[in-house]
Amino acid sequence: MYTVSIPPVPAGIFSGGSHYVRPRRACDPPSSPRWAPFFFIFLQSVLYGFGDPISKAAYEVLPVYSLLTARYAIALVFLGLLFGRRIVGGLKGASWRDWLLPSLCMGGAYVTNNIGLELTAATSVAFLRSLSTVMTPLLSLAFYRKPFGKKHIPIQLLVIVGLYLLCGLGGLSTFGWGEVFSLLSALLLAGSLIFGERALARMDPITLTALQTAASVVMALACALCLDGGIHLGGATPTVWMSIVYLALLCTVAGYLLQNAALGSISSRTVALLQCFCPVMTAFFSRILLGETLSTAGICGAVIILVCVAAETLLTDERGPTLPETDPTPSPPNAP
Repeated sequence: MYTVSIPPVPAGIFSGGSHYVRPRRACDPPSSPRWAPFFFIFLQSVLYGFGDPISKAAYEVLPVYSLLTARYAIALVFLGLLFGRRIVGGLKGASWRDWLLPSLCMGGAYVTNNIGLELTAATSVAFLRSLSTVMTPLLSLAFYRKPFGKKHIPIQLLVIVGLYLLCGLGGLSTFGWGEVFSLLSALLLAGSLIFGERALARMDPITLTALQTAASVVMALACALCLDGGIHLGGATPTVWMSIVYLALLCTVAGYLLQNAALGSISSRTVALLQCFCPVMTAFFSRILLGETLSTAGICGAVIILVCVAAETLLTDERGPTLPETDPTPSPPNAP
């Protein structure tokens, strides 16, 4: 009988207690294998890839923002029941300057993404949203002057080509408000990564996950009230509720936690590139669940993305945010 070895989660991510375990310092030994954060993003991509087609089916029954409000509300309640004391303890020691930007960016990314889906073709949204892969290192350079190695540039360019092929050759016959919101979603996704990477050097990852989920609830609720005319869940069938629970617990709670766990070990730029594996998994599960097929160009695009992700995994030899040996008071966000 074969056994499957699951990589250990970085210290402090899922451990109990009401107080946050201090962040990893530069002198600390690695708390997990080097490949663990890559596994976390791979698992996140699988969860999101399965969530996309079931979301598409659920949106045929319920208004988009009513469903999103229910999804994020269930996720927030679950986090509160499971980690309530720890979240409260983490909030007491956290500065709003650390969590505000990553939380607003995370919530705003999903809201603008769905606005884009309502205004333009899904292929256009998929391609433009994935440009967060390029925006993340640019934002990191602009805000934190974090250098971008030249060896990664060819991989970034090839990923764009792969995404263009995978997403139906981009589908960009026109450029309207739907495309604008899709680009804004990509920018906010990139922001959630670079600001989240910075925040995780100073605060509890579960507390940050809860705050990001809370921001998503508030933004989804505001859109439901303004665009859907209120919360409308009366038409939800048991199957739709099962989909909502999956999206809440696995795509939101687990997905956010996996991303934050990875950001504690590798850079936001690397996480953004690895997340390009998500559209590949979406295409795979859409084939199984919805009967959608990939063109020859789409298959070529998926192969290019897989090769690029593998190459990035081999090239990457960097760790995420660390703290110095001493235990300083968290510095303001504009500090070097």
